[in-house]
Amino acid sequence: MPFRQLGLLIALLWMPMFLRAEEPAQPGELRYEIRKDHDPNGIGKFYMEREIAHVMGFGPGGQGAEWLERTEREREEKLSLLVRSLDLKPGMIVADIGAGSGVISLLMAERILPDGKVLAVDVQQEMLDRLRERTKKLKITNVEPVKGTQKSTALKPESVDLAIMVDVYHELEFPYEMMLDISKSLKTGGRVAFVEYRKEDPDVPIKLVHKMTEAQVKKEISQPEFGLKWSKTIGVLPWQHIVLFEKTKAGASRPATPSE
Repeated sequence: MPFRQLGLLIALLWMPMFLRAEEPAQPGELRYEIRKDHDPNGIGKFYMEREIAHVMGFGPGGQGAEWLERTEREREEKLSLLVRSLDLKPGMIVADIGAGSGVISLLMAERILPDGKVLAVDVQQEMLDRLRERTKKLKITNVEPVKGTQKSTALKPESVDLAIMVDVYHELEFPYEMMLDISKSLKTGGRVAFVEYRKEDPDVPIKLVHKMTEAQVKKEISQPEFGLKWSKTIGVLPWQHIVLFEKTKAGASRPATPSE
């Protein structure tokens, strides 16, 4: 092969490598780290030095859903007190992110009548089907199942007064992308509540990777592009804290960059 042609061939082979090096990374892809050495109850994916936990699935025969619906959960977690602590008002639009079979959604539904609605978001169709059956049986008409994805709630922009995640945020596979999406769905002045098992308390009988400290929640949610400002933390529950943020006017509008 002539030297000139050989040189051209080498240049063509190397060109894609240079082009790829100059292409900007996609938003979010540099935020996560995969580690081989990790908690067996986690997925080996880390975000801001926190390992993401395995998701509570529907389970064979609905075992996962039955655990969420267990009768002793009220005694252990005081769900009725949780709902009372959220300052719900009639007419509010509430998004229950990771709603599962709708235990929390159903408790909130009555408090926002007559015109309020709960948007029960989940990625598992089995959970949503079970929720739909429960609402039909109980004749509850203001709970709407919504099928989301790992990166999107499928909620309309600026449509939600309160978004709540009960023992859910620490399991989100893409927490950064989901928080961008959730913040965009909130109205200005809207709130988002993170209900997480207290990692600060060694007596809380939950696996370590399924707990979060208040400081870690604040660290992850206080990123400026979310436009969410911490308002208060409520500590009335036996095992969990309720960490509340409010959406500011300037929030969720600046595009994220890979270097952040």
